[in-house]
Amino acid sequence: MESPLDSYLRALHADIASLTGGTPYSAGPGTPDPDPSQFGICLATADGYVYQVGDTASEFSIQSISKPFTYGLALADLGMDAVDEKVDVEPSGDPFNEVSLTKSSGRPPNAMVNAGALAATGLIKGSGGKSAIKRIVRTYSEFAGRHLTIDKHAVDAEIKISDRNHAFAYLLSSYGIIEGDPTAVLKNYLRQCSVQVTCRDLSIMAATLANGGTNPVTGVQAMDIGPVERVLSVMMTSGMYDDAGSWVASVGMPAKSGVGGGIIAVLPGEVGLAVYSPPLDHHGNSVRGVAVSERLSHDMEMHFVRSARPGRSAIRASYDITHAPSGIRRTDEGAALLLEFGNRAQVIELTGDLIFAGTESMVREVSGLDSSVEFVVLDVRRVDDVGAVALTMFQRLAASLADEHRELLLIDGEGSLADALNNSGHAVPTFRTRTAAVEHCEDRLLAIHGAGLNLPATVSVAASPALSPMDPADIAELAKLMERRRYDDGEIVRRVGQRFGGIFFIVSGQILTLTTGPDGKRIRLSTLSAGMTFGELALGSEDRQETTEKADGPVELMVLEADNLAKLEDENPRLATELWKALTRDAYTRVDQYLRETAVRIRD
Repeated sequence: MESPLDSYLRALHADIASLTGGTPYSAGPGTPDPDPSQFGICLATADGYVYQVGDTASEFSIQSISKPFTYGLALADLGMDAVDEKVDVEPSGDPFNEVSLTKSSGRPPNAMVNAGALAATGLIKGSGGKSAIKRIVRTYSEFAGRHLTIDKHAVDAEIKISDRNHAFAYLLSSYGIIEGDPTAVLKNYLRQCSVQVTCRDLSIMAATLANGGTNPVTGVQAMDIGPVERVLSVMMTSGMYDDAGSWVASVGMPAKSGVGGGIIAVLPGEVGLAVYSPPLDHHGNSVRGVAVSERLSHDMEMHFVRSARPGRSAIRASYDITHAPSGIRRTDEGAALLLEFGNRAQVIELTGDLIFAGTESMVREVSGLDSSVEFVVLDVRRVDDVGAVALTMFQRLAASLADEHRELLLIDGEGSLADALNNSGHAVPTFRTRTAAVEHCEDRLLAIHGAGLNLPATVSVAASPALSPMDPADIAELAKLMERRRYDDGEIVRRVGQRFGGIFFIVSGQILTLTTGPDGKRIRLSTLSAGMTFGELALGSEDRQETTEKADGPVELMVLEADNLAKLEDENPRLATELWKALTRDAYTRVDQYLRETAVRIRD
């Protein structure tokens, strides 16, 4: 099935191809004239998927689209203050090749006009054994996701028609804006303009800007977010030269054009657009490129005002732990107490990006919780990006809750947010799974509100809840067939893949049920305590153990081994049937707990 976006772009391409106005740029005699019929459109998403139609693989000179990327490299090298001393950030309202320098300082108005671009190129120095121009081309290549090259014939042709730019270079040198040989700076500028790109390359370069400087295809961090933010800001106000105001009004995306026929536009966080069509209007912008951008902005609501959704909530779900209990089997008294006080532990699932809007919705949710809530558990496993504002808000939430004798906890599978909070001096209790976090809350609630509640540390086989439906005499008969075993903290009781080894009754201590996650790390599924059983589920998995059972502290077990169980089934089928009926009832009790947690997990 064809994507509706692919079919939309094909129709758009066919429609805009009918525009025949404009004149292609020519570098002069001896250079091939561009084919005015060539026309390509590419949309690259911020996660690296590319939609394309038309002439998207044809190479052409990047020309002035190079300017924002060299400007960004200068910002990365020297910092904003140093670059601002040489190049301003104000829109000029003049054509790209106009002499529009500040009279007192000679500073160009911005890095998108030719004078400002020359100044920015002059700020790039050689480093790490690479010349300035090699560093520039390497930066472009990291943005494009492939090795780009310079067309030397194009450079030679440009030099012959660059008297005006040469004059700019010497004028900038006279003001001290360019330090060093102005001719050498001019040559590097013409070389960067002669880098060969395709429409697809430009779309990936734009998407890398949209993705905060990380190439969404290769994963390479081509530029940090600080320079990207400044680059996009200047592109918005000045990237389309003396047509910038009209562009912002009609398209509303940071953009840059080049006389080679390319245009890029960036919708931060979402998509990079590139269009290639050589015929230019009187501003030096691709006629078809402008038309495509205007149509896409309108049809796809890509104008920055429309694309910035107001206050989109980051809250996926919010519920107390009575709706998602842990896997621990409690006594009847403990279960009743948790049913009464479970609403004092609230789980809030977050999703998406925690920038300003998402963070605000999270803070509002926590702030609006009833004052009786003692434990606030934030599940951030579905959060993609955490901005600085979110980190600050997490710190303040933790402090505010602590002041009210309440506690903030995190469920953070990767632990990245927990690490950031810990490094900032605001450590928050963190768990890899919801089960572990809920278990912690249950234990704390029992400790706080269960004063005088007798939670037995030892449960004999005779008192096992799993066997409670059975006759005491039958239980005593079963106990005779069992073997007592003890394990130290950390010892493995059962491993994944082992054959069915019998039924294990926990007399004292705790058993951790572990599995292996997609990253190869062990994940705790549940904690089994005194009075619970394990091992019987292996019978439903081709007689193979599906999880690892590990002692959490000293553990004492009574084990009905597989051989003794088989002997019981042969010699006393009535008792064996009663045993399996009791274990089945107990299993259904646990399944009910798991189903309630699963219902929470899959809820939209």
